[in-house]
Amino acid sequence: MMTMFIAQCQAELRRLFRNKFYVIWSLCVPIFFYFLYTKIISIPMKNEEAWHIHYLMSMTVFSVMGSSIMSIGMRLVQERAFGWTHYLRVTPLPSSLYFLAKMVSQTLIHVVSIIIIFLVGYVMNDIQLTWSSWIGAACWILVMSLPFLALGLMIGTMKSVDTAAGIANVLYLGLAITGGLWMPVDVFPSLVQKMVHYLPSYQYGSGAWAITTGHYPSLSMMASLIGYFLLFMVVSLYIHKKQEGVA
Repeated sequence: MMTMFIAQCQAELRRLFRNKFYVIWSLCVPIFFYFLYTKIISIPMKNEEAWHIHYLMSMTVFSVMGSSIMSIGMRLVQERAFGWTHYLRVTPLPSSLYFLAKMVSQTLIHVVSIIIIFLVGYVMNDIQLTWSSWIGAACWILVMSLPFLALGLMIGTMKSVDTAAGIANVLYLGLAITGGLWMPVDVFPSLVQKMVHYLPSYQYGSGAWAITTGHYPSLSMMASLIGYFLLFMVVSLYIHKKQEGVA
């Protein structure tokens, strides 16, 4: 069973590295935005160095969140559309290991994304953080991507590729903008600012921002993200079981 799981992970990794979406949206776009808002567009900040660190974390979170929602979700919908999931049912590989392999391989891809974007920030703006801050922020971004991986699985239960792509894009960009990853939430109206604090993207980014300022993510942040993870997983597994029953 473990051999099949490892083989499935390897196959997923090969597919991910050949995916143009990963290269463009998960690496090029966040790096472009980071360059744009720290080198080209002048943002009136009292502490420019702190802004560079803050926005580096924002773009890393943006990268990993987008890769989680878009890559895994769209692959699942496409595989179902092409009939690949029907072939898997006649193999000894359980569906639970099939989904787990996707999540594990996607997490390994996230490690690559985090390292590359952190290196870009270090080289581009001479970001100076302690080793504990670098490692702590990386671990937070990696582990707390789970709710967004689960959200990707939920999107993957959709039947239409076009519908899934549209909803995934709206969720991805909507969560990024309203979660304060593109711009500080201070620019939003007061009512929106209150609502933003309940979004998983804001909690996700806030944890990384806290670590780089020498603080720990709060228990409420962790509880919120774990709650979102459980919610998305339960819903996606429920829908998948119903679809298997119909098929």
